[in-house]
Amino acid sequence: MWCVAELDEEYIRRMEDILAVYEKPLNEREPVVCVDEKPVVLHQEIRPPQAMRPGQVARRDGEYQRCGTANVFCGVQPKVGRYFPKVTADRSSPEFADYLLEVAVRYPEADTIHLVLDNLSSHTRKAVVERFGQKAGSWLWDRFTVHYTPKHGSWLNQAEIAISLFSRQCLGRRRIADQTSLRKETRAWSRRMNCHPVPIQWAFTRKRARKTFDYIITRSRH
Repeated sequence: MWCVAELDEEYIRRMEDILAVYEKPLNEREPVVCVDEKPVVLHQEIRPPQAMRPGQVARRDGEYQRCGTANVFCGVQPKVGRYFPKVTADRSSPEFADYLLEVAVRYPEADTIHLVLDNLSSHTRKAVVERFGQKAGSWLWDRFTVHYTPKHGSWLNQAEIAISLFSRQCLGRRRIADQTSLRKETRAWSRRMNCHPVPIQWAFTRKRARKTFDYIITRSRH
């Protein structure tokens, strides 16, 4: 369900910018990558679950022990169906900066990487510079052309779709007790997805946005 806030000029500007990026044809020199974070609560079984047997479904006890939380950065190149999740302890600025470096390394030949992000306070040049220093941090940040979603506009980030796939296909209803196990399961899911790519078919265009939200873009004359 879409929950769209007040459709002011800033919201429309950012929405149009992101949709314009999505409408571009696939270009290896300018890949489009969407990134978002998913918190994961870690749970430990108190009693061993009972395996499935003939005539009986698998069973598990309703009691569990909470073992803290972890974070998963979910990145995706939508048009290609390339997924690169990463488990971290949290979504702090240093973790985000390290993740951006890993994204940049994946596209050494790109002129720029179009990066779609939400407005989390760590999603800034400052976070990268503080992590790697002024020279290296500025170089890394400049590898990207950043496109921020509008406030209350996270539905425009296709990483939300990647998170949904990850949540259903990797996490499911299982209980995962620690970050080591979560990393193992996440890597397995990533390998499977990238061996059999699942591109995201994004169909919401600027034209549809203007019709759905009933607004008109006026061009200023120079």
